[in-house]
Amino acid sequence: MGESPPRPGRLPDGVIGRLSRLARILDGELRKTFARHDLDRSSFDVLATLRRSGTLTPADLMPSAMITSGAVTQRLDRLEERGLVVRAPDETNGRRVLVDLTEKGLDLIDRALPDHVETEHRLLGAVSAGERDELAALLRNLLQSLGDVAEGD
Repeated sequence: MGESPPRPGRLPDGVIGRLSRLARILDGELRKTFARHDLDRSSFDVLATLRRSGTLTPADLMPSAMITSGAVTQRLDRLEERGLVVRAPDETNGRRVLVDLTEKGLDLIDRALPDHVETEHRLLGAVSAGERDELAALLRNLLQSLGDVAEGD
C-alpha cells in the first residue's frame, strides 16, 4: 500500500471557518460593550474618530470611521439628534460643513473608549504580544491581497 502524499498545509475551509466563527464572537462581544454605552459600532467609530482627529468634514469621516458617503449623513443625523455631535458651516468655505463632538459626545466617548479597549484586551488575552504582532501582519497581508487596505495599515 502506498503512502498518501503530504498535505501542503491546512485546507482553506479550516482557516475560513475559524475566521468566520471568530468574527461572530468578536462582533458579539464588541456589540455588548457598545450597548453598555447606548452605541452601535458605526456610532462608536464616528465618535472615536472625532475624538482622535478633532473637527472634520463628513467626507473626512468616511474612510477613518469606515462608513460610506450614504451612511455618513444618516449617522450624523442620529448623533446630532442625541446631542453628541454638532454640524456647522465652515467659516472659510461656505460650501463645507464641519462636524465636531459636543461636550455630551466627548463625555460619552471618553467613557466608552476605555471599556472598548479593555474588551479588546480581554478578547486577545490568550495571545501574546508577539503573537498579536504576527497575527496582525498575517491578516494585513491577507486583507491587502483582497484589495482591502485600511488607513494606518
